[in-house]
Amino acid sequence: MARTITEIQDDIISRIAGNTTLAALNSSSKVAVWRLWTYIVAVSIWALENLFDLHKSEVTTLINEKAPHSLRWYANKARDFQYGSELAYETDYYDNSALTEDQVAEQRIIAYSAVVEQTKGLRLKVARIVDGDLNALTDQQLESFETYMNRIKDAGVTPLIVESLAPDNLKLELVIYYNPLVLGSDGSRLDGTNPDPVRNCVKDYLKNLPFNGTLVLAYLVDALQQVDGIVIPHIVHAEAKYGALPYTAFDVKYNPDAGYLRVQTTDDLKITFLPQSTIR
Repeated sequence: MARTITEIQDDIISRIAGNTTLAALNSSSKVAVWRLWTYIVAVSIWALENLFDLHKSEVTTLINEKAPHSLRWYANKARDFQYGSELAYETDYYDNSALTEDQVAEQRIIAYSAVVEQTKGLRLKVARIVDGDLNALTDQQLESFETYMNRIKDAGVTPLIVESLAPDNLKLELVIYYNPLVLGSDGSRLDGTNPDPVRNCVKDYLKNLPFNGTLVLAYLVDALQQVDGIVIPHIVHAEAKYGALPYTAFDVKYNPDAGYLRVQTTDDLKITFLPQSTIR
């Protein structure tokens, strides 16, 4: 990145001060001839550095236009989608000169995206935020987004499969050994600050999983152990499903097909509370 003229001139002057051969140039006047020459040289270097920056930018643009795009490029471009706007003519970006930052932010409805390589093509998963939680795009939003991605994707390569699905369903059965000094027999805090800390912990953990990330039961146990009043959290059973498929039990980890998963109903999270004194 090009330096400012002042930064360059200050660097030249400091080097002159540290050179015994140039010690005779000791005038502190701002219009001293030697200082004027440092300014002229600084301007020349500044112009050259800016030309180097411009050249680098042009070369990078040419490389990006010629080379096949990476999976990360597809995921990033998905989040750049603006619902209700047209792309700039014959480009893969928007002309937002007539929009405010708030208007652009409102149009960018894709909050999360992930791309997976499959034998039949590139699978692009996306989701939006609704009321603070992940959700699928509407049919109209998905249609517009598919048009956008098909317009900007690499031509003549593996097909691009665009999806925005409802979350995978998760069922859990837990046994929570709790401290009776902190939690009640129904799992609520005795001080009244949280009526359901266990369910809230599970909900927050699933909500904060990376998009297209893996649910690891051991990590969920770690999160539950951080809840005040829980002595021993034990996951008895876990199973999940997506689409119209039946539930499948898993013991260690689960990678959601939609990219995210949720406990859909209260009955899907069964919790048995057993009192337990502190273990030392």
